[in-house]
Amino acid sequence: MNSDSSSLHPESLPRHIAMIMDGNGRWAKKRSLNRIRGHREGTESVRDIVRTCREIGIEVLTLYAFSTENWKRPREEVSALMRLLRDFLKSELPEMMENAIRLRAIGEIERLPDGVLKVLRESMEKTRENQGMVLNLALSYGGRDEIVRAAQEVATQVQEGRLRSEEITKELFSSHLYTCGMPDPDLVIRTSGEMRISNFLLWQIAYAEIFVTQSLWPDFRREELIQILQEYQKRERRFGLTGEQVRGGFFRSR
Repeated sequence: MNSDSSSLHPESLPRHIAMIMDGNGRWAKKRSLNRIRGHREGTESVRDIVRTCREIGIEVLTLYAFSTENWKRPREEVSALMRLLRDFLKSELPEMMENAIRLRAIGEIERLPDGVLKVLRESMEKTRENQGMVLNLALSYGGRDEIVRAAQEVATQVQEGRLRSEEITKELFSSHLYTCGMPDPDLVIRTSGEMRISNFLLWQIAYAEIFVTQSLWPDFRREELIQILQEYQKRERRFGLTGEQVRGGFFRSR
């Protein structure tokens, strides 16, 4: 299959790609290396995928970098992951500025170590005017926690009399999620062959196309992403309608 991005149709690219980056530990184990080496190698895949998405015109890229459950991992691994995150943010800031990439973070970022949080906030502030692409890092993120948090905010508004229960809509609820103002993901990619969502963007991916690749994250690169996008563009997204309705122009993809 052709892995040249020129084979893609710009009008039918996903606006928002969400990626579950899985397999760093298994990549390292297969090579008799420690898990941290796998995470470090995984940052090279992040660089390659961010550059590719920016080049082909993806509006939003969300990377599942660290879940709320990941805090339960061994302390040494968590500490190493936090150092990798801090170093990555520092090293990639010039390229984000050069390519007009805006950095955002979703999740309970206040749980991050002070040094990491400081660098993260500085990077978000310095890139906030960039208009080329949004790079979303899901950090200390859990989909169920996000939904509970949004429900609590809505409930508080009702309790305080600022909102009537009959005014609660899907759109209003979405405005209380971390991803407020962004299009929902059109495409979810998970590496490493695991067939699960892992508590990732549970509300937002209701109608997303899902691809699972056997590649471990450190081996996932531009060529495979282009091939997935080629397959994505062959799919018919119906959003509950029939194929005839979609093809007849009754419904236009968002």
